[in-house]
Amino acid sequence: MILAHYEHRLPADYDLESIRARAKARGPLWDSAGQLYFKGFLLREAGRFGAIGNNYSSLYLWRDDEAFRVFLTSGRYRSVTDMFGRASIRTRFALDACRGHGQQARFALAEEADIPVDADLSAAFASETERNRRIAAQPGTVAAVVGVDTQRWRFTRIVLTEGEPAASEGGTRYEVLHLARPLLDTLPAGDA
Repeated sequence: MILAHYEHRLPADYDLESIRARAKARGPLWDSAGQLYFKGFLLREAGRFGAIGNNYSSLYLWRDDEAFRVFLTSGRYRSVTDMFGRASIRTRFALDACRGHGQQARFALAEEADIPVDADLSAAFASETERNRRIAAQPGTVAAVVGVDTQRWRFTRIVLTEGEPAASEGGTRYEVLHLARPLLDTLPAGDA
């Protein structure tokens, strides 16, 4: 599985209602996309959920690298570049992805965690996978994913939830404007 995320910084006076309308219009186009576990249309609005600026982003969990390649080469990314320009797409190999018992994702929490240079990687991966499955089993969790950046040796943790994550949880909080979930229900349950 491939976790992919890109963001667009928006000017302070940007009409965020147009972003909400875009997600409402474009979101259903992804609801039956093959080879996609989910795509989140995400918003950070200055002054809400810890955001100091406006930001629009997309978060994907692809079944495999071929699906991600097709997304890039088929022209689906063009609607983004035509509107906002070309963003840097952060990609991670997904170590683990689980669905939770929550139904409607209203928030996303993204967190980065360094893997210590002297850590046993096998043990670190196992521990992180176990942590991800515990989070997926928590009430209100829709999905939990952990990916690894092997260039900087960091974990990327993503949690989609029904309720707003507490500020004490750290990480970056996003409002989910739409969650397309074509294959989400095929992921193993967090308590499995």
